[in-house]
Amino acid sequence: MQTKQISTTARIYVGTYAKYSNGSIRGEWLDLEDYADREAFLEACLELHKDESDPEIMFQDFEGFPASWYSESSAPPEILWEWLELDESERGAFGAYADNMGGDVDIDSFRDAYCGQWESGAAYAESTAEDCGDIPKDLPTWIMIDWEASWNCNLRYDYFTADGSEGIHIFRNS
Repeated sequence: MQTKQISTTARIYVGTYAKYSNGSIRGEWLDLEDYADREAFLEACLELHKDESDPEIMFQDFEGFPASWYSESSAPPEILWEWLELDESERGAFGAYADNMGGDVDIDSFRDAYCGQWESGAAYAESTAEDCGDIPKDLPTWIMIDWEASWNCNLRYDYFTADGSEGIHIFRNS
């Protein structure tokens, strides 16, 4: 049995409303990384459909970027090209952040909120306590701290999480 390969390339299938209305979905997948910005992308869309006198561009499908930035009737926002400059690990986290925040975000707010990818909330709670110096160096070895309860009962209310490739992404609530 073959499994479908999911693309991580940010791209959009570009057609026109006129073609669609006439029973055709003829268009093309355009990789967004091939364009310097939104304006260059839109110029390429018009060039693709220059067979029409005044093409009304239709974005029929998308993949590889946050769903909150997709619209059938308008090109993705300019922030998508800033997002394309992030490394692969930050892209996934930013996508989760944008989807949770409704898409109205910027790179700086993402970086301020992002706490990293963790195996669990408990792992984050333990690391946070260690980083803050809240665990004495001479704590007796017979004392056990329930990090899962620390996360679930206290910390998780100040954060939101999203599934990541190797655990969960954790973000501070604004």
